[in-house]
Amino acid sequence: MKRLRTYKDTRGEGELFRRRALAGFGLILLGLCALVGRYVFLQVLHHDEFATRSVNNSVKPRAIPPARGLIYDRNGVLLADNVPAFRLEVRPELVQHMNDMLAELGKVIPLDQDDLDAFHKQLKQSRRFDSVPLKMRLTEDDIARFAVNRWRFPGVDVVPYLTRHYTMGPLFAHVIGYVSRIDADDMANLDPDRYKGTTHIGRIGLERSYEDLLHGTPGYELDEVNADGRVQRVLETHPPTPGKNLYLSIDARVQQAAQDAFEGRPGAAVAIDPRNGQVLAMVSVPSFDPNLFVNGISSPDYKSLITSPDKPLINRALKGAYPPGSTVKPFMALAGLEYGVRTPQDSVLSTGVFYIPGQSRGYRDDQRYGAGTVNLYKAIYASVNTYFYRLALDLGIDRVSEFMGSYGFGHPSGVDLPGEVSGILPSREWKAKHSPKERTWYPGETVIAGIGQGYWSVTTMQLAHALATFAGRGVPYAPRVVMSTADVGKPPAPLANPPVGPSIIKNMKDWEAVNEGMQLVIYSNDPLSTGFGTKLGDGFPYRIAGKSGTAERFSRVGNAYNENKNTAYLAARHRAWFEAFTPAEDPRIAVAVVLEAGAWGAKDAGPIARKILDAWLVSQGGAVPPHQPLQESAVAAASSAQTPSEPEDTPQGDVPAPDSSTAGDDAQ
Repeated sequence: MKRLRTYKDTRGEGELFRRRALAGFGLILLGLCALVGRYVFLQVLHHDEFATRSVNNSVKPRAIPPARGLIYDRNGVLLADNVPAFRLEVRPELVQHMNDMLAELGKVIPLDQDDLDAFHKQLKQSRRFDSVPLKMRLTEDDIARFAVNRWRFPGVDVVPYLTRHYTMGPLFAHVIGYVSRIDADDMANLDPDRYKGTTHIGRIGLERSYEDLLHGTPGYELDEVNADGRVQRVLETHPPTPGKNLYLSIDARVQQAAQDAFEGRPGAAVAIDPRNGQVLAMVSVPSFDPNLFVNGISSPDYKSLITSPDKPLINRALKGAYPPGSTVKPFMALAGLEYGVRTPQDSVLSTGVFYIPGQSRGYRDDQRYGAGTVNLYKAIYASVNTYFYRLALDLGIDRVSEFMGSYGFGHPSGVDLPGEVSGILPSREWKAKHSPKERTWYPGETVIAGIGQGYWSVTTMQLAHALATFAGRGVPYAPRVVMSTADVGKPPAPLANPPVGPSIIKNMKDWEAVNEGMQLVIYSNDPLSTGFGTKLGDGFPYRIAGKSGTAERFSRVGNAYNENKNTAYLAARHRAWFEAFTPAEDPRIAVAVVLEAGAWGAKDAGPIARKILDAWLVSQGGAVPPHQPLQESAVAAASSAQTPSEPEDTPQGDVPAPDSSTAGDDAQ
């Protein structure tokens, strides 16, 4: 078969090439147009937007937390300071394998379980580009070891900062409180802009109640960073505004003397200036070191505090509510005068037992066979229960609760510290609310309310506030711990604390009569006086007015007198109170003291009050007056007495039942 000869189509191939060339040129031209259009879109139409993005890739803002305000006592003694320290921080976005990194880092810098737990907790609530603290308070050795190994840990850095330090440790722990690290619960309630960069917040005490003033306002700086996120240079700095400094009304010398006077025995003391409501001292014993909490307390330290039988974390001055015993008798006496139920000369016969008319159950007096004929003055200085049983019954519980409420009993005093409890003021309304099965108010409940027993429950702050109101001739002031505030570099500006209202005393002669009775507690030579033999007024240049209180913690179960006079036994059964103010004619300080385990108010709590008055006198420029030392027997008694498990709660089984009387409220 013969093959056909083919010829090359040169013309057709040329046409095909031209068409393909034109198509390729068109595609290239279209691509160029798209490229030019994209350039126009990026460089012309959206230049500002993408220029800003470009800058943002190389410029990072960094929040600068403000320096926390400092805290001073009334004389300028520094109590809460900010000291320089270094911590280890991690930026999660720069760490690929967090657990592996932490394991390797732990070989360079010791990381305990508390550090890791706190870090993981805060890691969950932080953004990936936020730095998260890993270990607080690095030592110089820690910093040196990390510097050598820094290249191995991208995203981890040593950061300088200011940390809180409480210069006097336990002495002001219950007043100032402490700060600690911010957690997830805090972040849900805090302003994120105001707390940007801040790692700590006030937890208790003044650190909490004055958080807004102490914190300040954060600033920021713009940092130029490289591709690895390392800061190359600082472009702009906008400094933060530091928090305000606080100046307390408390004198550190008086505070120290008050704490030392307890000699480690559990209790509380509060001193107030009746002229303005300024708190001059406030101690709760035992105390704790607030520095332990600042950067996270260790598990062993925390366990030690919460399992201690003396419960040092409880602020006994604000949360320890106890039956006041005979410390309410001066107020009861004033109520009798103010309502016209008694005159100072009116008397009753104390035979040792008081009977409500028509009842056979007796309510005992201090003295087994009575104190004889008793007027107002003797009723106060000898703490005669019969006088106040009769007075309470004549007044009635409604007038008693109304009058006592006007002096601040039954509700918080309004002090500028958080956590104050209300206590209990016996009344029909209180019983109806808290005893729904038994709403009837009985005369026996009124009788024992007249001597500060039964349902009664007060805090040391409440009693000091009530006493200061009385000492100030009835003019009430809310207690205040912070006296003034100041911006950095400026003089302190006093905080206004005007009286809550006019004087609540109707007749100053009534005040003078009760005042005289309280002075006789200190200076009477009558052996029946509760202050007889204590020499609480010896050597003091001003007249002192006072009143003791020995509140029983248990009801009697029979009619027989308890003849056990062992000091340790009595201390385990009594709360020892003492209240005092001076100068008696023009008071400038009012003090309330409670010992959780004290045999007698005057003998055990009285010397503590006297030492506080001595320290106050020295702070006013006076010399230290001589006085009797604390009873050694009382110190021994405290060591063998039991401490209640929850002193801040209302009484539960450690005060007399409402229809029981005491065997003797201030018997010596």
